[in-house]
Amino acid sequence: MARELRIHERPSSLERPVLIGAFRGWNDGGQAATLAAGYLAKLWGARKFADIDPELFVDFQATRPHVSLEEGRTRKIDWPENTFFRASIPGANRDAILLVGVEPNYRWRTFSEIIADLARELGVELAVTLGALVADVPHTRPSPVTGAATDPHLVDELGLQLSRYEGPTGIVGVLLDSCRRAGIPSVSLWAAVPHYVQLAPSPPAAKALCERLGGVLSTDIDVSELEEASDEYVDQVSQAVATDAETASYVEELERRADSLDLLEDSTDLPSGEALAQEITRFLREREDDGETPESGGPG
Repeated sequence: MARELRIHERPSSLERPVLIGAFRGWNDGGQAATLAAGYLAKLWGARKFADIDPELFVDFQATRPHVSLEEGRTRKIDWPENTFFRASIPGANRDAILLVGVEPNYRWRTFSEIIADLARELGVELAVTLGALVADVPHTRPSPVTGAATDPHLVDELGLQLSRYEGPTGIVGVLLDSCRRAGIPSVSLWAAVPHYVQLAPSPPAAKALCERLGGVLSTDIDVSELEEASDEYVDQVSQAVATDAETASYVEELERRADSLDLLEDSTDLPSGEALAQEITRFLREREDDGETPESGGPG
């Protein structure tokens, strides 16, 4: 193991472990991916066992550490972390390795190889990355999720798509490539977040990711807390949208488009996902042509 990997308590006796990873940054529109991963860590009672030293990977001027006070006196510095947790997945007869952190600024190949090497050492059977990207979708509809894999067997077994995305990628895409080269089957799940509220945390997208992940793992994931937060999110955004006639009209058009694509019926349905992927690709290309840089990445 690389010296940048700091293992505090090495897991043992893991049962059919699956690696689930999410990173703040380009891959995390509406913070949906890291919100989903953090929710799973809480729901499953996950315990921290390792982290990656950020010194060689993070630009602290871009992602600054935070200073806080302990007991009102001692100053404590909290550094940007990429942290590993372990947990048992209820009803799945398997364990999870959860990786929650921040997209690094430097040495992506080294960073991804550290993760892939640890996963291989722990006997990880499947790697699943969670991502979220901004798209032309309305906040009043379930967040659509696309699922892709590079392994044809996984595509058939889990009802996914072969990854056909071409374009800019984030650390998620690089990590999946490292897992592939390490012989670890991998799946990439992406939720769509309304681009007009991309800066607000999106419980609906996090909920959709958790539900789709449950399908991949053949288990039900309790999303009741995310459901409640999603209802509040929709109400708050709807109130804000209603104050501007132009925005309200635009959202109505997005709703008609979503309905015509049958995204209402099942956010995990394959044809809907394919239609969404086409919409996402078009949207991102338009933004690139306008000279804009997307806040979150595509299905890398």
